[in-house]
Parts: sequence; C-alpha cells; structure tokens
Amino acid sequence: MIATNWAQMFPLNDPPDYEPAPETSVAAIAARDGKRPEEVVYDMLLERDGKQFVFAPLANYVDCNFDALREMMLHPNTVQGLSDGGAHCGLICDASMPTFLLTHWVRDRKRGERIPLEQAVRLQTANTAAVYGLHDRGTLEVGKKADLNVIDFDALHLHAPEMVFDLPANGRRLVQRVDGYRATVVNGEVTFEDGEHTGALPGKLVRAS
Repeated sequence: MIATNWAQMFPLNDPPDYEPAPETSVAAIAARDGKRPEEVVYDMLLERDGKQFVFAPLANYVDCNFDALREMMLHPNTVQGLSDGGAHCGLICDASMPTFLLTHWVRDRKRGERIPLEQAVRLQTANTAAVYGLHDRGTLEVGKKADLNVIDFDALHLHAPEMVFDLPANGRRLVQRVDGYRATVVNGEVTFEDGEHTGALPGKLVRAS
C-alpha cells in the first residue's frame, strides 16, 4: 500500500518542497502524461544525475497540505521532537526538522497560515526543555546554560537530502546540509562558526534536574 500510493508521492527537488500541491504527485503526472505511475517514478529517479529523491509522506498528508499539522503543532499539549534516533537513517532525514520549522513554518509557507517566529522558537526550546525537566536551559536568562544558535534568518536555507556512504562497511545514511547558522554556542563557548567546528568541546552528559 505504501509503495504504490502514487497520489502521495512527489518529486523532492532542490530546494525541497515538503508541502507539495496534489497536481505535482506521481498519480497526477501519470494521468496528464498518459504513463504508468511506475514509469513516472523511474523517470524522476534519473533526474539530477540519478540523485533525485521521491518524497512519500507516511501520514498526515491525505489532504495534501499541512493544515492539520499546524493545528496539532499549536495545540498546548504538543511537544516538538524527533523520533527513530537514526534507526532508519537510509530512508528518512529527521535532522532538518528544527531548521524546517523556521524556514517553512515561519518564513516561506505559501499554502496556508504560518507560525510566528517567537512561537516557533519557544516550541523547540523552552517548551521541550520543560517537558524533559531540563530547567537549567531553554530560555535566555541569567543563571541558565548559555546554549544558543546565532542565525542569519534571511539566509537560512535547507538543501536537498543527499545519500552518503560513510558508516561502517560503507553503510548509507541521509544527510541534509543547511546554510545560515553563523554560530552555535554551548555553555558560553562557540563550537561551530559558519558551519565549521571550532575545536571547542564544552558539552557534557545532560541530566534532568
């Protein structure tokens, strides 16, 4: 059912569009071009020198928009987070979620309402820290951990995912690069500057209080 749900498959271009319109689906393209959906998928995968991806959302996209997701994200009982912990690193790329929250939901969304910047930041900082009992971080206050990202918001840009084979035995994983992070500060020390590691390693094991 998942592998042949052509109405829920879309080309994932560069830059990637994670809220594609229904007329861009494999089913819609096949109907317009008089082709079998399988042919359309094979043609897609040959694009970008054979590095094209097909976006196939597993849930929450039956209406071909993110309106239901926005409603869930803004519910007071919702907490932003990631899943899998790398268990499916050759199939999905979750690491871009915090950046996508800022680029798509705050700045770029065109097919529905957006989310205010201050609310998006709170969703993935103070709210998440509070749920896990990390009361020493999550907000910029005197006495709190000085963990923060310095972001060029206008230049923030997610690139298309790419497959790399750098795990043991040439195992594969998806990575997704991003532009726009000027600095990452951990415990008051700059650990990354313009995407380059500074050599500083101030991080420690995180425990809830």
